Amino acid sequence: MLSDFIIKSKSDLINAINEYGFMPFFENSLSGFSIEEHIAPECWWQGKSGAWDAWEWKGPVINETGCAYGKFFEKKACYISFEWFYDFANYRRDGYDFDARFDDGLAPYKDKRLFELVDENAPVLSKKLKEIGNYKKDGNKGFDTIMNRLQFQCYIIISDFVYMVDKRGNPYGWGVAQYSTPEKFMGKSFKEKVYKRSPEESYERILSHFSSLFPDTDLKTLKKFIK
Repeated sequence: MLSDFIIKSKSDLINAINEYGFMPFFENSLSGFSIEEHIAPECWWQGKSGAWDAWEWKGPVINETGCAYGKFFEKKACYISFEWFYDFANYRRDGYDFDARFDDGLAPYKDKRLFELVDENAPVLSKKLKEIGNYKKDGNKGFDTIMNRLQFQCYIIISDFVYMVDKRGNPYGWGVAQYSTPEKFMGKSFKEKVYKRSPEESYERILSHFSSLFPDTDLKTLKKFIK
């Protein structure tokens, strides 16, 4: 069951991810299940003169823990620990690697094209992907929609956030998402574990885990969230 914890540091966030396995960034349909609802006010937005500490932690947390990060639930970002991600990916992929999904007619060519661009260039910044894939005003369409779908299906994850650097070498602006595949980012250990169970077995493990986190929430609500 989720405890009444407060996130005051990057270490607190890492501990929460490791303890609960799943940690959405923003408030969602499961009450109390987000960083936004548990973070100390001074680590959230402090106005124009403040810092978004929770945002600045994203890249370091991903790389220090090896967890997955992406838009996995309700089109919102979430951290998932490695220990839970291979089951989660197996369930969301329905046991298919991407090539098999495409060959069985379960993925459109536009998804295949963008997936292959990520796979061939990983790790790759979103800005670079748009350039090499010609996703611009008069070029290919649907970049964000396809990327969200590929993240939801766990074929693509965000592997870091990279800050642009000015002439003096100082970082500025927002961190730019860097994409990879779980296979490239997590390596051999992910490849060996992702399909070791049936998708149904992985789903039951996930549902059981969520039931333990939310014992007072009905199964219908939990199933809808996981799906």
